[in-house]
Amino acid sequence: MKMNVYSIKDLENFSGIKAHTIRIWEQRYHLLHPVRTETGIRTYSDNDLKRILNIATLQNKGGIKISKIAGFTDSEVAEKILHLSGGDLDYPEHVQALTVAMMDLDELRFQELTKVITEAYGFENYMLKVIYPFLTRLGTLWLSGSVGPAQEHFITHLIRQKIIAAIDSQMAKSKPNAKKFLLYLPEGELHEIGLLFASYLIRARQHSAVYLGQSLPFEELCLAYEIHQPDYVFSVFTTEPAISELPEYVQKLDRFMPKTKIMLTGYNVLNSPEPIPSRIQLINDFNTLIQVIES
Repeated sequence: MKMNVYSIKDLENFSGIKAHTIRIWEQRYHLLHPVRTETGIRTYSDNDLKRILNIATLQNKGGIKISKIAGFTDSEVAEKILHLSGGDLDYPEHVQALTVAMMDLDELRFQELTKVITEAYGFENYMLKVIYPFLTRLGTLWLSGSVGPAQEHFITHLIRQKIIAAIDSQMAKSKPNAKKFLLYLPEGELHEIGLLFASYLIRARQHSAVYLGQSLPFEELCLAYEIHQPDYVFSVFTTEPAISELPEYVQKLDRFMPKTKIMLTGYNVLNSPEPIPSRIQLINDFNTLIQVIES
């Protein structure tokens, strides 16, 4: 796996610790080990980034002085952060801890963090307050080249597993006045975490969810629609349909499903340059989806 390099400004942006403070700690405690470029600019490694994220957590939420943190081994740092994760951390620090687990491809650490966070806050808050801010950070890291495909696949696979396990643990019985939701991803779309979590939210409120999954051809969607006659259709357009094809696709949805409320979310549809038919509701975040489900 290739090693990434970061500027001191990157470390500041990720950790919230000022660059001036980082330089002082670097000189006084030898916490980081930058390498200088030919032009004399400091660059930092993955290990430096992970260390500064951990330091920020221990100092801000653990109340531990930097002089003491400097004497901790890596295993002692990991143990103390895991202890804090049981309830003393705020959500941004949980996000930092998961970021470190991802960068290390450390499944055991991810599982331990997930266990203590869900026990403290519940699965729904874990997803809304920790995982989705974490995925936003993951997107930033991906775009900057700081995270590679292996790390992205590793962490999204684990998150997907957690959502499926949470769905499997739910009671299958719907309430008497339950609405029926049909959930799918358009052909070529593989980003499934948002759709899975929507299914969890629907089932948690004792409505019915017909889950059709990834990359569904439009003809098959229409067939499922005719069979199930859902009250709502929900989808996530992250990369598909492409922006150029989106207006035609959305018009087809509107035309073929006239009696059903259609709800869409995802980067492509939320950033569409073309207007979306007024009958189709755009969902900007999962709190909005929860409001729709509960209403």
